Amino acid sequence: MSTFITIIGTIGAVALLYGYAMVSAGKMSGDGLPYQALNFGGAATLMINSGFHSAWPSAILNMVWSGIGVVTLGRLVAARAVARRKGSAEAEPAAEPGRPLLEPAP
Repeated sequence: MSTFITIIGTIGAVALLYGYAMVSAGKMSGDGLPYQALNFGGAATLMINSGFHSAWPSAILNMVWSGIGVVTLGRLVAARAVARRKGSAEAEPAAEPGRPLLEPAP
């Protein structure tokens, strides 16, 4: 079981690093669905790995990071659903310019 958890944690770390590298290189948008999915998946798997190894500060950090990912992914999916209902050819951005992604919805 320990080897499986280590593999999961390694995959999560690679996912986070890949997403960060792509955003830093300008090849992926930081507020897009692919980056947010990588961020959430990486944090969730690192949370599992950290918890298994009783690395509680890291586990808690990744739990919060995963929570932020869930909220952001929810907002992205909701914005796309609204755009589809309005008949738009492409999804609206997750947040309006100047409005943070994690601000509570009105």
